[in-house]
Amino acid sequence: MLNFNVPPVKNSTGEPVWKVLIYDRFGQDIISPLLSVKELRDMGITLHLLLHSDRDAIPDVPAVYFVMPTEENIDRMCQDLRNQLYESYYLNFISAISRSKLEDIANAAIGANAVTQVAKVFDQYLNFITLEDDMFVLCNQNKELVSYRAINRPDITDTEMETIMDTIVDSLFCFFVTLGAIPIIRCSRGTAAEMVAVKLDKKLRENLRDARNSLFTGDTLGAGQFSFQRPLLVLVDRNIDLATPLHHTWTYQALVHDVLAGARPKKKNKKSYDLTTSDKFWQKHKGSPFPEVAESVQQELESYRAQEDEVKRLKSIMGIEGEDEGAISMLSDNTAKLTSAVSSLPELLEKKRLIDLHTNVATAVLEHIKSRKLDVYFEYEEKIMSKSTLDKSLLDMISDPDAGTPEDKMRLFLIYYISSAQAPSEIDLEQYKKALMDAGCNLAPLSYIKQWKAFTKMASAPTSYGNATPKPLGLFSRVMNTGSQFVMEGVKNLVLKQQNLPVTRILDNLMEMKSNPETDDYRYFDPKMLRGSDSSVPRNKNPFQEAIVFVVGGGNYIEYQNLIDYIKGKQGKHVLYGCSELFNATQFIKQLSQLGQK
Repeated sequence: MLNFNVPPVKNSTGEPVWKVLIYDRFGQDIISPLLSVKELRDMGITLHLLLHSDRDAIPDVPAVYFVMPTEENIDRMCQDLRNQLYESYYLNFISAISRSKLEDIANAAIGANAVTQVAKVFDQYLNFITLEDDMFVLCNQNKELVSYRAINRPDITDTEMETIMDTIVDSLFCFFVTLGAIPIIRCSRGTAAEMVAVKLDKKLRENLRDARNSLFTGDTLGAGQFSFQRPLLVLVDRNIDLATPLHHTWTYQALVHDVLAGARPKKKNKKSYDLTTSDKFWQKHKGSPFPEVAESVQQELESYRAQEDEVKRLKSIMGIEGEDEGAISMLSDNTAKLTSAVSSLPELLEKKRLIDLHTNVATAVLEHIKSRKLDVYFEYEEKIMSKSTLDKSLLDMISDPDAGTPEDKMRLFLIYYISSAQAPSEIDLEQYKKALMDAGCNLAPLSYIKQWKAFTKMASAPTSYGNATPKPLGLFSRVMNTGSQFVMEGVKNLVLKQQNLPVTRILDNLMEMKSNPETDDYRYFDPKMLRGSDSSVPRNKNPFQEAIVFVVGGGNYIEYQNLIDYIKGKQGKHVLYGCSELFNATQFIKQLSQLGQK
């Protein structure tokens, strides 16, 4: 798209063609996790501007548009044509544009005498946001429209529900067009996930039926209609597991999202960092337990210092002080070592930048762990969810004034309430409620969870969080105790034991074609079957190699990491995780609270 919708070919000088990129907020959200400003520059994007900002005319430069086909966006594009802002116009729509809106653009182009300047019009089918190589969310703008709260509102009308489902299906359809593959769809019955499955199956089926305009014919991205192995799409509803999104976390990425995303820092000098896929340390350690991360940062720092000392030592041996590059180049034979040291300086500086970044981020996380005793909460909740014996009563945890914020206590109690096969007696519940209120908690989320539990009769399900509790490691390794930047005293060094969360277990059953009461009655859709194939009987008996898990109603980094850890043990298999919105526990509690007030 950024190369005018042709495969990139540099012109004779090797320079890209300079152009302007115009996007709306949706387009901005899709591009920003994928490409940095520098990468855009390398593709010839000299300027990137929001569609609805004040823009000056640049009449001798082509413009690439990347926007949603909304009424107001189309109006503004027509205005650009009338104002002769650019040399030529490459119009790319995030979702498919309707015939009538296309005619509006055509009329504006004719009226502005700019028909020849409209070079290309494309439906890009890119209405989803890729956050990782194996993770996507539907939207950042207007995400409250597809949120857990929106789907579970008690006063929602059928029309509103249809609109939400259509929004989700449009994005999932775009996702499969981009993937170039028609999935086999499985979903639980009687949930919002089932509504999505029915609509998506219909939309894919209709597209395949239109042989001339189908987006899946031929060799789409090497997969498509004739690929031997088709992916499995598992649609699950957030309501099958409400404990995981409330759970205190222990891996680096999930902790950063849980305690830093949206947190208001007490200090004035707030810093922000980009944690990107090009950051090797982040890629390697984002799924590691926090103590391992702190240790790795320390080791990186020591290896960096050793390299830095080596450069200094070589300089002083050769009598070079300061940064006199001229003197360096004059020394001949014995400069080979120094030359190699100096040539690795850019790499060294980048290493230093990443160490500083992760030292700052990990230190900020560590402050939260210590001040809120998050390690204690994590361990306690793991024991509740795996039915292990508790070494301290829940009432003591809630009443402890030194452990956690009111929200931490509320999260803990909700997990207990959701995971208990038997609801606590009224007398016990009143006692818990009083302790929660004394601790400053808002009880609205509990009102909702009580209703939800009565409604779903989930008494039997929550026994299934696995039975693995994290193992404490005696002492931190030597590195952490000798002159470490991270003083981890008082923080438990917990190592995660691998256990499959409910979403991962459902995937495992369906991907490996296992018979299990949990998934045996999941509906089965194959959009390629000529007649509607709604049955629970899978047509294919072979295990799947590739799967997409999509959570309707919101997902989180704990589930994502659990799936990634699960698939690591499966040779040659791949899994992608998607959700309608990505939330941390604070955002989820807020939604439960709004529902509870209703």
